[in-house]
Amino acid sequence: MVNKKKIPDFTRWTSKSRAALKPAWRKPRGINSKIRRVFGGKMKMPSVSYGANRDLRYVHPSGKMEVLVYTMKDLEKVNHDKQAVRIAAAVGKKKRMEIIKRSEEMKLKVLNPMRKSV
Repeated sequence: MVNKKKIPDFTRWTSKSRAALKPAWRKPRGINSKIRRVFGGKMKMPSVSYGANRDLRYVHPSGKMEVLVYTMKDLEKVNHDKQAVRIAAAVGKKKRMEIIKRSEEMKLKVLNPMRKSV
């Protein structure tokens, strides 16, 4: 349902040839760098133009907007057609189980039903 743009992998320049450099993106800052100067045929640099469309921002791959839930009272405000529930990390195991049970009754989609540490 969600149709997001395809963006290239932005890897750090020369990270493939040098083992000491991790592939995480870092902006090239060299005075003669052809990548910094955006020459044609060189690797792509991240820019504003790669951003998502406004109507697709913050949308889960399921096509629903995420709503962060802390308490049972927050569940009452969720629209099950357009929104999905993400339980906050600060919520404990007991309250988490209550929220999951109540969301099943309300037919809400829970994106993170159980944390790994619980």
